[in-house]
Amino acid sequence: MNTVYQCVLCPICGSKTRLRIREDTMPENFPLHCPKCKHETLINIRQLNSSVIKEPDAKTQSPVTMRFCGPLVFA
Repeated sequence: MNTVYQCVLCPICGSKTRLRIREDTMPENFPLHCPKCKHETLINIRQLNSSVIKEPDAKTQSPVTMRFCGPLVFA
């Protein structure tokens, strides 16, 4: 049985983070840390679809979509 993982990309700079997720991964209010730009962002992930949680004191901004790198298949 092959398990497909995807890397989560940073919503700020677009580089790969150290987080890999599967289709059934469902973290809520997860603090995503980017080792490149050193930003930490709260995210929710449901069935490989993720959304950025905006903090209440943040200025109004356009929505940020999360990007994933290609699928990684492990046997």
